[in-house]
Amino acid sequence: MYDIVIVGGGPAGATLARLLKKVYKILLLDKRLFNHKDRQIVKCCGGLLAPDAQKVIAQLGLGVPKETLVGPQLFTVRTLDFDNRIERYYQRHYINVDREEFDQWLVDLIPQNVNKEFGTVFKNYEKKSDGSIDVIYSKGSSQYKVNTKCLVGADGGASLIRKKLIGKDQIEKYASIQEWYRIKPAMPYFTTIFDSEITDFYSWTIPKEECVIVGSAIPFRDKVNEKFQLLKEKLMNKGFKLGELEHREGAYILRPTSVKNLALGEKNIFLLGESAGFISPSSAEGFSYAMRSAIALSDALNNCSSNVIKNYHHNCKKLRANIMLKNMKSPFMYHTLLRKAVMKTGVLSMNLHTEKDA
Repeated sequence: MYDIVIVGGGPAGATLARLLKKVYKILLLDKRLFNHKDRQIVKCCGGLLAPDAQKVIAQLGLGVPKETLVGPQLFTVRTLDFDNRIERYYQRHYINVDREEFDQWLVDLIPQNVNKEFGTVFKNYEKKSDGSIDVIYSKGSSQYKVNTKCLVGADGGASLIRKKLIGKDQIEKYASIQEWYRIKPAMPYFTTIFDSEITDFYSWTIPKEECVIVGSAIPFRDKVNEKFQLLKEKLMNKGFKLGELEHREGAYILRPTSVKNLALGEKNIFLLGESAGFISPSSAEGFSYAMRSAIALSDALNNCSSNVIKNYHHNCKKLRANIMLKNMKSPFMYHTLLRKAVMKTGVLSMNLHTEKDA
């Protein structure tokens, strides 16, 4: 029997596995192959560490290794408001990383007492009469069952554990689509795009060495492919030159419009990161929430309390408040007229002084 089984080896699951006491017998399951030479599954992610994520990494006493970094490092956000025909530039520092290398780094920090099984697919869990939990997963053509005292879902926006635990879910779901294109020269900024014809959230471009990512978060089942194609057409009309398509990737992301959308778990089943609904409703930034919720749960589990879920809720008080504040901020970003009023002022924006043609 295991003490804790963690489903999901991303920043939430890997951080939790690293912070838990070594006396625990822990199993970490993840479907991605953490192998530098043979990545069969790649996470759909822009791979930008925002200031909030940088702060949590600092609080964890870590420094991001150079092997995880990709160029260019970004200091400018270009904001395109297609609804109001306004363009602005803002200064903000992001750390530009290779998401797979970043996750591999976090996994490499996990101590040896944690049993790691990659290339696995979580199937189901069953509660037993003695209070323990059977976890069913597959690897290749084989299926396995392990027993555990606690189960942790760190399996992202499409979490099967969340789905089974809470049933009908009121949280808003989006399809995140990204396409990678060859481009020269590299764009020196992260572009955010607001266009209500495409999505009530936002779209983006992110430079990655000799490629650029074009992405968008579009309401699930809302003519996703048609709207993504429209985004690319509008960008090309704006002057974006997209070269050869390298690959396309997608994922589901959640958008908590209320703290009522958060689900931390019950008794001995816990949810972390986006599985719990912890993701910014204004920017979809998830790294900081993943790691902060992992810290909150590790503290609750390490205290060996008889009521871990109560302590976990208490430890997440600031995270819940943060979700509330982000929702208060959202109208100034996503309401067309409010966004127009803010961007028209030019507050906090900057002018670019670039080389001029002769």
